[in-house]
This record gives sequence, structure tokens and C-alpha cells, in this order.
Amino acid sequence: MLYAEAVWLQSLDCACKKIGIFIVMTDKTASLQSRTTVQQCLHARLQVKPPDEQSEAEWVEIDRGMVICICFFKGATEDIIPKMVTSLLNIKLCETDSGKYVSVLDLPGSVLIVPQATLGGKAKGKVMQYHGNVGKEEGQQLYAQFVSQCEKEVAASSKCSEAGVMVRHGTYGNRQVLKLDTNGPYTHLMEF
Repeated sequence: MLYAEAVWLQSLDCACKKIGIFIVMTDKTASLQSRTTVQQCLHARLQVKPPDEQSEAEWVEIDRGMVICICFFKGATEDIIPKMVTSLLNIKLCETDSGKYVSVLDLPGSVLIVPQATLGGKAKGKVMQYHGNVGKEEGQQLYAQFVSQCEKEVAASSKCSEAGVMVRHGTYGNRQVLKLDTNGPYTHLMEF
């Protein structure tokens, strides 16, 4: 997506000040490696395997905590993952019973991670295109590293360990069903 950035230029002309605007078109998504949405929840349930003739659907679920939906873009590297995990797990978006906002680690709360390639979509006419998304194999590796790093951070938190909270996650590349109970529309977009 192209964004206009205004660059202010000043020049002096016969002791009169002229101010001009120079417009530079840039593609802001070119430098993005990942897009996430973060939603506090009271309970969340994610179908990770649909039902078939031999078995029922399989679900993972969490109680109070945070749901992170994540998409990686072309050019994403594993170097971004520590920054993402630190930012997402430490941002104060979870509301306590007293109304104070704290991080999911300080709540303490569980984390549900949902791979969501549609976060990388761009509207082209009447359809969505996903040409900027990372390839499936590379995305799967980045997603697995992100999940692993989140699990390590939550396990390293003494509050989370004592409370028995956990990290649950969906299956990369599969269609999934998400059920979410929340105490208000409180979704945030974070880009890295």
C-alpha cells in the first residue's frame, strides 16, 4: 500500500519565506516483517483439527489471557521474533479485576496464538490478494519459532508458573475456527 509522506522544504526568496510541500510515495509494508492482532479474552477456544468420519473436532483453549493472531511477510527473518515476543507479552493490554491494565505475564494469563495469513491481505479491486505473505514453509518455521519463544517466556515468568497458565496455539496452514469471549472489543494491531 502506498502512503504519502509530506516532507517540508523551506527556501528563502527575496527575504520572503516560501514553504513548499514535496510528496514522497513509499510502500510501508515493504519494511514490515509481521503483522499481529492482540485481543484480551476471558475464554478462547480454537479448533485445530476439523471433525472427520472417524473422529470429532480437536480444540485448544485458554481461560483469561490474550489471543495473538499473527502473519509473516516476505523478507521476515527469525531475528524479529525476540522483539515481537517481548513486545506482545509485556504490553499492558490485559485488564485486572480492579480495572488496571497489565501485561499478560503480570496478570498472569494464558496465551492463544493463531496463525492468520489474512492479516497480510491487500485489497485489489473487489478481491483480496496475499502476494506479500511469506511462503508456507518459511512461514511455518517462523511461526514455530514464535510459539516456542512465547512458551519459553511464559514458563520463565514466576507468576505464570505459579498460576499454571499456558501457551496454546493453532496449526499453521490449516483452516481454523475461533470462539472468543471477551469483556469488550479491545483488539489492537501491532506491526513489526
